[in-house]
Amino acid sequence: MMASLIQDRLTTDQDLLLMQEGMLIRKVRSKSWKKLRYFRLQNDGMTVWHARQAGGSEKPTFSISDVETVRKGHDSELLRSLAEEFPLEQGFTVVFHGRRSNLDLVANSVEEAQTWMQGLQLLVDLVTSMDQQEQLDQWLSDWFQRGDKNQDGRMSFGEVQRLLHLMNVEMDQEYAFNLFQTADISQSGTLEGEEFVQFYKALTKRNEVQELFENFSADGQKLTLLEFVDFLQGEQKEKDNAPDLALELINRYEPSDSGKLRHVLSLDGFLSYLCSKDGDIFNPACLPIYQDMTQPLSHYFINSSHNTYLVGDQLCGQSSVEGYIRALKRGCRCVEVDVWDGPSGEPVVYHGHTLTSRIPFKDVVAAVAQYAFQTSDYPLILSLENHCSWEQQQTLAQHLTEILGEQLLSTPLDGLLPTQLPSPEQLRGKILLKGKKLETLEEDVEDEDEEEEPECDLELQQGSELEPEPEPQEQEQEQEQEQEPFLRSKDKKKVVKCPLFCPPICCQIMTQDPIPDPGLLLLPLKVRQEGECNGEAVGRGSGWMAAGFFPQRLLKTQFYLLYFLLQKLKPILCPALSALVVYLKSVPFHTFSHSRENYHFYETSSFSESKARNLVKEAGNEFVQHNTWQLSRVYPSGLRTDSSNYNPQELWNAGCQMVAMNMQTAGLEMDICDGLFRQNGVCGYVLKPDFLRDAQTSFNPERPISPYKAQILLVQVISGQQLPKVNTKEKCIVDPLVKVEIFGIHADTARQETNYVENNGFNPYWGQTLSFRVLVPELTMLRFVVKDYDWKSRNEFIGQFTLPWTCMQQGYRHIHLLSRDGISLHPASIFVYISIQEDLETES
Repeated sequence: MMASLIQDRLTTDQDLLLMQEGMLIRKVRSKSWKKLRYFRLQNDGMTVWHARQAGGSEKPTFSISDVETVRKGHDSELLRSLAEEFPLEQGFTVVFHGRRSNLDLVANSVEEAQTWMQGLQLLVDLVTSMDQQEQLDQWLSDWFQRGDKNQDGRMSFGEVQRLLHLMNVEMDQEYAFNLFQTADISQSGTLEGEEFVQFYKALTKRNEVQELFENFSADGQKLTLLEFVDFLQGEQKEKDNAPDLALELINRYEPSDSGKLRHVLSLDGFLSYLCSKDGDIFNPACLPIYQDMTQPLSHYFINSSHNTYLVGDQLCGQSSVEGYIRALKRGCRCVEVDVWDGPSGEPVVYHGHTLTSRIPFKDVVAAVAQYAFQTSDYPLILSLENHCSWEQQQTLAQHLTEILGEQLLSTPLDGLLPTQLPSPEQLRGKILLKGKKLETLEEDVEDEDEEEEPECDLELQQGSELEPEPEPQEQEQEQEQEQEPFLRSKDKKKVVKCPLFCPPICCQIMTQDPIPDPGLLLLPLKVRQEGECNGEAVGRGSGWMAAGFFPQRLLKTQFYLLYFLLQKLKPILCPALSALVVYLKSVPFHTFSHSRENYHFYETSSFSESKARNLVKEAGNEFVQHNTWQLSRVYPSGLRTDSSNYNPQELWNAGCQMVAMNMQTAGLEMDICDGLFRQNGVCGYVLKPDFLRDAQTSFNPERPISPYKAQILLVQVISGQQLPKVNTKEKCIVDPLVKVEIFGIHADTARQETNYVENNGFNPYWGQTLSFRVLVPELTMLRFVVKDYDWKSRNEFIGQFTLPWTCMQQGYRHIHLLSRDGISLHPASIFVYISIQEDLETES
């Protein structure tokens, strides 16, 4: 019956045999928390338990299905920091799916570490390679193990009753006993092997699927080829090559060889089709890369991360290269690096002016080099927030060029000056730096043969840039805005940097009454204890002094001169670092007309979420047109100290490409983000609708005028299957309801939900139809959420699935649910019927 590959290996593989015996292994949480625990692989081959000592009380540690991979000790930040205490060869890391923290372990010998690394990876590979039937067999095996309380390989009716509660089923005792007796073919009073499988099949009988099957089957026993073609064309809206598709699906899902030969589909084959990827609500044609990848970068939505190094909150959270690894492995194509001066001349990455921990910049670059193209080989953007001194900027440039090597794009493609941004296809396998730049791309191309680098990095502003700039929405202003609640007073102060030739008048700072005129400004000074300025060029955060607090001997004329010089000079930037920025030069945003008249296609601006929202409301069409030729990056408000997220849909509606998310935080907003980028091979690039790519477009997300009629979406929520428990208490059964949420332009956003079904998470039936009217389906996302109804408090989350309207299949479809972290809850699903119709009502 349920004898799986895993069960076979458990009795033959030497590593798995040793793991079942158990071993003492050191569990490491931090530099100070390192404790020995007795780890043992359970007999089911699917779970690892641990105890404080051999023979002690065991409790579950993790399930093999939760493990993504196993890494060597050398790849762990924490274990590397303990290399003097524990040999790295004895360490290894268990990496989990989703946002669960890694598990760092240190074995007592290299051999024991190898046993666990090889054994765990073998089990992970076996689970990953399972097909649909093998997954179901393993799922049944897991439940049998849990239900067989005394582990005698048989299940009594008492154990079956307990199992039903564990499986979220509240069933009449007499009915359950009848099913039990029917399955007990041996009449032993217990269920073994195949008998338990028959009991499960009776338990999960899908009456609604059988009724649907009989509606199209003339004899109620099978679907002929023609009958199945009728079903595919009439209900599933499979218009193209339906006869060929029907044959293909019969060969794929019909379990009997005779049925395949006769080109007929049995009820079991029909159910297998409906539960498969072909019967999924997500169109399988949208899973691989299917979009045109040869258009300019500005024509794509780009999967983007904010403060990628953080795995917790924005104030005291941990900074870790793991943040980059997780973001890159989920298909992120724009990661952020906030870099500051560090000790011993090595720049560090952390969230400035906070208590977040710090990590070496070179470790971040090394992680990026290793993981940049594991999930997607389309270009990766490094969004650099540079707060370093001139010297450490040179170190930044050195690490980027030496560690990234050929991956880093440091010159224009083919050495030619383009007229538009290159495409993802042209930039495959390349890492692009986004940041400040001293020269224009035109000057770079002209000067390619002239390798002279000026020693002075201060560039006097020329031409129209000579005048003092108004308060712009700068890329580097992001850090200031994020810190606004903590660092700024009500009267905003202009922030500039101290030049290399910092005059002697700056070097003795003491508290004096402020000079009221000409306005207050802040000067960053690296001040020694005796109060002297060392003359180094420093970035923000290296010690602030108000310019009004100068020695009394400072003459007013000197002050004006200093103020004038500081206003006229660009921030200090190392030429070596500047040269690495090619197509993504960061520039301040003033107005859309200013951008059109003064900026180039390779220049990009950043916006806070509030600024971007206001622009969408006040100048929606201009924002859309701006985003057809220039890249925009939007970042979360500085008030989101808990690393919460905003709804990216509002900014996608205006064509903003890089809507940066706090990827460490699960929730509705990340479900929408993951839903959009689930398509197109999870490559991190999604082609925008044509009306967001046309430079002359008239589209305004606030006042859309669609050339097409509105669409009516009908969602019949039919039933649910094997929903997980919310409360782990044995007798606590869920009362599920389904909520369908639409996200798009403001007029399309809507929510509706079904009634709840009492005490049935195993096979609830709703049979309710929800209706939605949608004006702009090309920008619409659908989120299906299953919740546990609770009249006393908020309904509890059970599972969800989010997808773009453009990837949705019509007809009878299963929606396979995901956890909060986006992990499969197999075999949990809901069964729906999807129909899209044109709105026939005449608009008033």
